[in-house]
Amino acid sequence: MTSAMRKLPTGFGRLWTAQTVSSLGDGVSHAALPLLALTLTRDPMALAVVTAAGTLPWLLFGVLGGALVDRWDRRRTMWVMDAARAVLLAIPAAAAALDGLSIPLLAAVAFLLGLGGLFFDTAATAYLPDLLGRDPALLERANSRLRGAQTAMSGFAGPPAGSALLALGRAVPLLVDALSFMLSALLVRSLPAVPRPVPEVRESLLRQARAGASYVFRDRLLLGLALRPAVGNVAFLAVETVLALFAHDRLGIDTYGFGLLLTAEAVGGLFGAGIASHLGRRLGTGTALTCTAAVEGLAILGLAAAPTPYVAGLALAVCGAGMGATMVLGPSLRQAIVPARLMGRVASTSRMLAMCAAPLGAFLGGWLAATHDIRTPLYAAGGLLLAMTAVTASMTSNRRVEAALRAAAPPGGPDHPALKHPAQESAADVV
Repeated sequence: MTSAMRKLPTGFGRLWTAQTVSSLGDGVSHAALPLLALTLTRDPMALAVVTAAGTLPWLLFGVLGGALVDRWDRRRTMWVMDAARAVLLAIPAAAAALDGLSIPLLAAVAFLLGLGGLFFDTAATAYLPDLLGRDPALLERANSRLRGAQTAMSGFAGPPAGSALLALGRAVPLLVDALSFMLSALLVRSLPAVPRPVPEVRESLLRQARAGASYVFRDRLLLGLALRPAVGNVAFLAVETVLALFAHDRLGIDTYGFGLLLTAEAVGGLFGAGIASHLGRRLGTGTALTCTAAVEGLAILGLAAAPTPYVAGLALAVCGAGMGATMVLGPSLRQAIVPARLMGRVASTSRMLAMCAAPLGAFLGGWLAATHDIRTPLYAAGGLLLAMTAVTASMTSNRRVEAALRAAAPPGGPDHPALKHPAQESAADVV
């Protein structure tokens, strides 16, 4: 039976359900925490502290967190982190009920939630390839479903639900998020156990973390896969920083229309995640990644030149589709080729690079808008994405991808996932 015909194992359904429930809770808290902070202060810097606190764990502990995940049982790490986050959210919920909320408390909660997310996400990324036997086709299908559910829950359903629940009481959205984490923990705890990676010779945590980061930087394919989201975050944050102002001043869009503009991007993201596997089969993973990156750059240039809100919405939808497909194909390939013993460190290193790039993009967007024109950050972002596409095309070519899959394949097994997808034979040498 070929990879394309195999069914996803029953355990994946529970993992999918757990992450869907958790993503809904994430969307609720993503809207609720800033709104709760807004009830306490109007100081922009104080509000920024709450927002930034959730990203700090990746910047401070990203690679070390990956090294710890590679030492720990990954299923246990996931359910313990979710249970811990459920208990954690009871603290601000109680404070809200007792009128004891403060900005430092919200910032501390955001930081600890982000730290729990670091361990959960890294463990889940490392657990999935073991659950699916490191089969690239199954990994693409699984990541497509996970990405689609995450977009739908955290992007569509969660934020408006968080805003609505806040109207019922300041503690309500926090309790709902805590409940989502507890349900996720129970589901993850019921997942099948997978063999733990063979332990390495005992080394210090720092040396193991450094070894994981070096593994990424020495491998051109993995480095290319890491550069895409890192450079992409510079570009996308440059756009996001000025998008509301651009929409208002240049397109004449009000607050409601701006929400629709963001919805168009999310719809595109769902579509892109849904067709990612098809693109991988038709073009080959390497060529598909090059094409989606180029589509993102061209779409941002189209947004910069958009004469009407409708054209801007279409450009954002196309950009979202490219992003959605990229975020399925890239991680799926990484999960298929990285040794199990290094999966946590490689995943966290790649994520940390992307997270570190985000503040640079925000600063770049604001500076270009202030010193030039409101469209300048968009043109710069589009150009940066196209330049990144040209640089990384050979690093993530079909030829290099197929070589990595063959190297990762265990000996024997004519139906091993290292074999090409149907219709990839003719595409394998395109890039």
